[in-house]
Amino acid sequence: MSTNATYCFRVLIFTVFINSFAQTSPDSKPLETVRDTIRLDSVSVPTDSIIKKPESALEGILTYNAKDITSINTKKKTIYLYNQADMTYKDMSIKAGVITINYETNEVNAGRIKDSLGNYSQAPVFTQGGDVIEPDSIRFNFTTKKALIWNSKTEQSGGNILAELTKKVNDSLLFINRGKFTTSTDSEDPEYYFLMRKFKAVPGKKVVAGWTNMYIYNVPTPIGVPFAFFPLTNKRSSGVIVPSFGEQAERGYFLQNGGYYFAVNDYLDLAVVGDYYTNGSYGLRVDNQYNKRYKFNGNLSFRFENLITSEKGFPDYSKSNIYNLRWSHNKDSKSNPNSRFSASVNIGSSTYFRESINQLNISSALNNTLASSISYSKSFPGEPAVNVSLTATHSQNTNTQQINLTLPTFQGSVGRMFPFAPKNGGKKGILQNIQFQYNVRGEQRIQTTDSLFLKKEMFDNAKKGMQHTIPLSTNFKILKHLSVSTSTNFQENWTFETISKSFDQETQTVVTTPIQGFDAFRTYNFSTGIGTTVYGMFPFKESSKIEAIRHVVRPSISYNINPSFDQYYDTYEVIDADGNTTADVEYTRFEGSMFGSPSNRYSSSIGFSLGNNIEAKVRSKDSTEVESKKIVILNSLNFSTNYNLSADSLNLSPVNMTGSTQLFNKELNLNFGATFDPYALDQNNKKINTFNISNGGGLFRMTSANVSMSYNLKGGQSKDSEGTSGSRSQSETVRNGGRDDDLFGRAEDFADRRFSEDDGADSVEASEENDLFTYTIPWNLRVSYAMNYANSIGQREISSHSLMFSGDIEISPRWRVGASSGYDLKNTGFTFTQLRFERDLLSWRMNFSWVPFSTYKQWNFFIGIKSGILSDIKYDKRRQRDQQL
Repeated sequence: MSTNATYCFRVLIFTVFINSFAQTSPDSKPLETVRDTIRLDSVSVPTDSIIKKPESALEGILTYNAKDITSINTKKKTIYLYNQADMTYKDMSIKAGVITINYETNEVNAGRIKDSLGNYSQAPVFTQGGDVIEPDSIRFNFTTKKALIWNSKTEQSGGNILAELTKKVNDSLLFINRGKFTTSTDSEDPEYYFLMRKFKAVPGKKVVAGWTNMYIYNVPTPIGVPFAFFPLTNKRSSGVIVPSFGEQAERGYFLQNGGYYFAVNDYLDLAVVGDYYTNGSYGLRVDNQYNKRYKFNGNLSFRFENLITSEKGFPDYSKSNIYNLRWSHNKDSKSNPNSRFSASVNIGSSTYFRESINQLNISSALNNTLASSISYSKSFPGEPAVNVSLTATHSQNTNTQQINLTLPTFQGSVGRMFPFAPKNGGKKGILQNIQFQYNVRGEQRIQTTDSLFLKKEMFDNAKKGMQHTIPLSTNFKILKHLSVSTSTNFQENWTFETISKSFDQETQTVVTTPIQGFDAFRTYNFSTGIGTTVYGMFPFKESSKIEAIRHVVRPSISYNINPSFDQYYDTYEVIDADGNTTADVEYTRFEGSMFGSPSNRYSSSIGFSLGNNIEAKVRSKDSTEVESKKIVILNSLNFSTNYNLSADSLNLSPVNMTGSTQLFNKELNLNFGATFDPYALDQNNKKINTFNISNGGGLFRMTSANVSMSYNLKGGQSKDSEGTSGSRSQSETVRNGGRDDDLFGRAEDFADRRFSEDDGADSVEASEENDLFTYTIPWNLRVSYAMNYANSIGQREISSHSLMFSGDIEISPRWRVGASSGYDLKNTGFTFTQLRFERDLLSWRMNFSWVPFSTYKQWNFFIGIKSGILSDIKYDKRRQRDQQL
């Protein structure tokens, strides 16, 4: 037999053997999983009988397996896989109930398994690269990369594409007939979709379609376009921000919040949006975020509004410009542990939060202070360590429109030094604990108003100065239990402007003359104190639930001396019109300087303070618990006063009392305080040097008192749900200087809908359906109570008395109703009230907020798609609040 004949015979015998081994009848028992790897073009033949490889041969390794049947038919050149079939070829893989591979035509067909009841299972899952398609059946060619796909569903950048028939031309192009595009998580029965009769899809980039209209629960709507474009990307990309439109009585028709989003790079983005009203009003907003990992992160926001009310010539015509600038920057400590740069800026028009028509933030509007700080600090490790910092601050009162700036503040310090400490071992005793350090502070302060801000006039009354401080202190124990501390403090203050005073006899006024130039004054003081801690334990019987009560008392006595610095004082004579000297008035030339002025009064006083803390140990109901549970009865109860030894009258200061506690598993926070004056009042309600008890009253006269309470209640929540909502809007309110809760309503920024995206819309997941379905209603309630009492001049009045509350209740798994309000118990009226209604519509969200009364009376309605790629599909309607004068 020739060599070629022998080779062909061996191949034939091998093929028949494999075919007979792999085949099995449908009635036979399932085989164990069979995994084969075949290289169809890898048969080795003699060099004199090489057969040219057909053009249809596979160019890679084909790996396949199935649970029940793996059959190879050499005549038809097919491989048949049944039940949990799986095949892989290069970057393509298919998992299905049934797979047929034709290695002559290089085609594969995959489909589902149909059981005896006519139900289908194990639908194909086609994966190529990063794309995943889940059809009913698929036909794919290895060579041309083309495919026909029936009833497919694929996810692209947060959107789902459902298609009756898809023709895959290559790896990056799909043609689809009657396809559906939706962002619904339920791809089997989406609550909404856009039906596209014919369209082309480039995976990961875009979808371009012809006539397209929206269906809601398979009901067609008139919302449609002759052609459509859907961007598909896994990265941030630049694009147009579609504005909302409407009409306002005071400013006419408008377009709001339209603009452009710039995805500058991976670390930086920028959004520019604006408003325009037909009466000429307009607004501009710029928002920027940046983040470089392990380096820094921050955000910048600038908002400007030109507001015109009514028309020129009408009596209610007005025009105003308002703005607000916010900047937040944080440097990662890992980048350089010895230096730090941070910024928290909130600066703008005093009336911005009250007049802005594109947001509602009552907490910020009612807050009367805007504050900013930009600082850089540098540390130089060593013995001793040296720290320097440079800071610029801003404080603005929105009621008086007064602005205080420090541009800049320089601070330097040298760490503590122990000149008598041993080189080895701990420090003990009065000498070894002696320590001192050095601090320096230089500052320029500017006080101006809204109208002069950023103008050269704001620097006219700027103050400059420096302060050097050297504190010296030590501490030690006596009688083992008494801690004694003593300290002295030396200060030198530099100023660059002093004053001189004289009396003008003609005008009968005091003339103050500023003197430019360097000058300085020096002061010092001394203080010492002694204190201890006393522990008291009061055990209970073993039958009692309370094991013991522990009372901690911290008494202390201090003594302070502040000398008189008369050398820095001068006098001027007050002369009447007849030329007679009526008085000699003392003054210091350092009056009004940066860090105050030296005192010409000697002070020697003794201070007393007493701190208390009370806790209880409660036995656990669980007998396996070893340790008892600690319950705080009183976090603190403190008393303090002092006695001035050098005063000629009213030596004893009022007694201050403060206290706090937490009750009901720390859900209720209670704070209280009061001031008690030992001296009486005369008939004109002026304090006299007579004790109140000697004047027919009690030991003390309560001159003021305050009580505040906050209570958080919640129910129906799972363990992971805290019941709070609006975290983003609350953080924005805190950033603006407002409260960290929603007792004054929840902030709404109509130019940035991210505020409401996380306000509970996705916090509730639908419960799994069962035959005995019960729904626990989640709810939360926050209550705040405050009362202040004043009696300093015998008025005995409650100066303020209010109750505020805010809460939310989920009346169904996707319905949330909330309210924020309050009641003024002194003036008997409701305070600011906001009602909220939120509905989670699966792929959509809807919310409605209403302020029924007050100067902020308005309502706002919004409904839109949650997904970011279709966030411009929305409806936004609101009634603007009344004009703010």
